[in-house]
Amino acid sequence: MNMERARGGARRAVAVDGRGRAAERTRERILQAAVEEFGAKGYAGARTAGIAARAGVNQQLISYYFGGKRGLLDELRARWREQEGSLSPEGVSLAESLAAYMDATLDRPDWARLVVWRALGDDPGEGAETDAERRAATQRAVEVMRDRQEAGEVTTSVTPEFALLLAHALTFAPIAMPQFVQAVLGVEPSSPEYRRVCREQLLALLSPREDSREEKDETRERRWDA
Repeated sequence: MNMERARGGARRAVAVDGRGRAAERTRERILQAAVEEFGAKGYAGARTAGIAARAGVNQQLISYYFGGKRGLLDELRARWREQEGSLSPEGVSLAESLAAYMDATLDRPDWARLVVWRALGDDPGEGAETDAERRAATQRAVEVMRDRQEAGEVTTSVTPEFALLLAHALTFAPIAMPQFVQAVLGVEPSSPEYRRVCREQLLALLSPREDSREEKDETRERRWDA
């Protein structure tokens, strides 16, 4: 009798675990579909019906798992921030950091388009806490660039803020203006060739030169107003 109860309990546990894994797979399908839909149409143009159709699920599951379209966007943004934070661990070189960030951005263009859509004003807004977190993360990235300057890895002829802005702009250029990239460089946007050329040119621009002491002091005094 006890043996039968034990077997029954084990079967129920397996069934519950199986349902949990199925639910997680459904969540991931919905998130992937949302990335594609938001990337193609922006937040304003995307519809939960379209996301559900891409995912092959009932539309009501979007509300069940995420609370609606806004909840989906919040989850995607949280994942993007989490990935960004892991791209440049302490101790990696600028070349390694650039390569990792470019690959993460250009290998997943739908994710990158979320950033571009927000820059174009297609944005429902963020909570004060999330906005503060994003600003803090940006400031940390500036400080990392400043540390690279102090360590002699990056030229001091430009501010760390501008060096960071340049790196981000060139990373997103194939997503934001692919035709211009191809016309100027003659390579396929997002291709390995673009990434190689872009990294080489960025490193050439940002590598230390024989800056005069006066130039170094002037650059350190420059700060961008918030």
